[in-house]
Amino acid sequence: MQLQTSHPIPPIFSRAVAGDRRALARLFTRAERDPSDRREVMRLAYPMSGRASVIGVTGPPGAGKSTLADGLAAAARAEGKTVGILAVDPTSPFSGGAVLGDRIRMQRHHLDPGVFIRSLATRGAGGGLSNAAAAAVRIMDAVGKDIVLIETVGVGQTELDIMEAADISLVVLVPEAGDAVQAMKAGLLEIADVFAINKADRDGAERMAAAIRGIIALDPRPPEMRPAVMLTQALDGVGVDALYDHIQTALADAAESGRLSRRRAERERRTAARQVSAALSAALRTALESDPRAAEILERVSRGELDARAAARQMLTNGAALAALDDDG
Repeated sequence: MQLQTSHPIPPIFSRAVAGDRRALARLFTRAERDPSDRREVMRLAYPMSGRASVIGVTGPPGAGKSTLADGLAAAARAEGKTVGILAVDPTSPFSGGAVLGDRIRMQRHHLDPGVFIRSLATRGAGGGLSNAAAAAVRIMDAVGKDIVLIETVGVGQTELDIMEAADISLVVLVPEAGDAVQAMKAGLLEIADVFAINKADRDGAERMAAAIRGIIALDPRPPEMRPAVMLTQALDGVGVDALYDHIQTALADAAESGRLSRRRAERERRTAARQVSAALSAALRTALESDPRAAEILERVSRGELDARAAARQMLTNGAALAALDDDG
């Protein structure tokens, strides 16, 4: 859906950078709803970004991610740092927007000019983050936020996009998830830079921490690169400051060793590769729809005379697909 507007992006972007919160909100809306506006926002934001520390907060639903993100934001504000919070929510089937809106558990920051909270819809993204999430991070970075917190929707072990979006990934678990640790090993356990066992006042928290440490002990990486396991009670603020301090130390160590710059460079390369792939796929799909040679082959597939793999080979070997793409420009 294209957002119809007569207002160009650059003036809105300039006002947002200058601290106009209404302009910043409008910038997010434009970038999320309109791909062409998103491209323009990225063009403007890219030269001004790269300074913020991006912290991903993920884990199963109900683990207390929102409350913990709220606590981390409070710890950052106590140091005088500005914070942007991107709360990724389920997508409304009616409006296409975020179902939950700005999180009620973060309302203590609502009037704080140093904190900006924005909800983003997943829009069906299987990895937990929508295509607009990368633009949202860039926006927060470009307008001068020192720390950007991305709280994902919590879709389980498929929610791996956060690893490529963040400088450091925090996986939040609860004691009751102890039996699920093995099942999650191929997903969330492999993307974590830090584990927080939240609601640690419940039975089984120490056992949960011990189980995760046991798995981490098998990690072939050097000890300094293995994830830490920390206990928190986010609702009461217990352990949150220690978790924040650990994250800041880990980020500083990664920056000093060069790991952070390498991670960011690899992220940029993967993002560029995905954009090329998506653009080529879209252009090729459009071109093939109007190419008579491709249409004939696809018709044979629909009649059961040709399987899909053979059809793809024919379109490539006889030049139909490539010629169509070339004709499409």
